[in-house]
Amino acid sequence: MPFFSIITVCFNAGNTIAPTLRSVNEQTFRDFEHLIQDGGSKDSTLDIVRKYGSPQQSVVSQRDNGLYYAMNDALERASGRYVVFLNAGDAFHSPDTLQQVYEAITTSSVGNPGVAYGQTVLVNADRVILGPRHLTAPDNLSFNSFANGMVVCHQAFFARRDLAPLFNTSYRFSADYDWCIQILRKSPGNVYVDNTLIDYLHEGVTTANHKKSLRERFNIMCHYYGTIPTALRHIRFLFRHLMRKTLSQK
Repeated sequence: MPFFSIITVCFNAGNTIAPTLRSVNEQTFRDFEHLIQDGGSKDSTLDIVRKYGSPQQSVVSQRDNGLYYAMNDALERASGRYVVFLNAGDAFHSPDTLQQVYEAITTSSVGNPGVAYGQTVLVNADRVILGPRHLTAPDNLSFNSFANGMVVCHQAFFARRDLAPLFNTSYRFSADYDWCIQILRKSPGNVYVDNTLIDYLHEGVTTANHKKSLRERFNIMCHYYGTIPTALRHIRFLFRHLMRKTLSQK
């Protein structure tokens, strides 16, 4: 049983996957498996995967019904104690990222934390850092933290595999948000790694999909945290968004 299962889901990712694979191969902590779940790519993706092949790497390439179906297939293959999703284009921030997470977990006062997590920065296609996410991971993470949105990026969320359910594929855009909440609801305690763990590739999202994702997240919030409290929080979210937009225009 490896300590970490790193899962990379990809499809026709020839232009983005190399930095992801490189960041995994450069890790100084080596007790991990790297599961690559490819959706049957027709471009150079698999050639690049083979180029960065390693003993820890396991590749499955087959057609699937979408992102979260592929993530479920990979999750069912995983055997590590902790699982983290590092999709094509995203990367570990530094070669000692896994070492930092491992030390945080094994020295935690919780003993066997359900989640280890940290901060995320946004990068562009040239791997230039654009800045932090607009939501900052809190020092203390709990089930109620996600009532304020996805305060921890999914890629910076290392979850105990025995607590991790399959993704709810009835959600097309926000199943990762639901997945994190389910884990936090069962977690005995969580440990914060006070550092940047992930470089998240910032790509343009279509307005239609963004709106659908927000609607799904609203429904998920209502399910776990109640409709009225969620509606009131969204008034604050709107005010926060307007303030951020105003400041960016100055």
